[in-house]
Amino acid sequence: MSYVYLATAIIGEFLGTTFLKMSDGFTKLSFSTLALVAYGLCFFFLTKSLENLDLSLAYAVWSGIGIILATAVSVFYFKESINWLTLLGISLILIGVVIVNLFGTSH
Repeated sequence: MSYVYLATAIIGEFLGTTFLKMSDGFTKLSFSTLALVAYGLCFFFLTKSLENLDLSLAYAVWSGIGIILATAVSVFYFKESINWLTLLGISLILIGVVIVNLFGTSH
């Protein structure tokens, strides 16, 4: 169940970040409210996942996947450009998440 909570936290973080961009600096009330609600749910479910997962593992997965999803939405939805160094950095983050999952500490 902890991984379901973590996945839900990742979705909440992704939605919160997307709504934050759409809030235009908190000038659009509906998107600002959605961002705050999504982040609240995100942190609630991240906290629930930490009841049975190591912090290093949960945070690495949560932030790593969040960065990948945020980059994807920035490119495909907001039409922002990225360069090869950005892709390299994201690849290194992904490699780091895999290493933490394979060799990180366990209970």
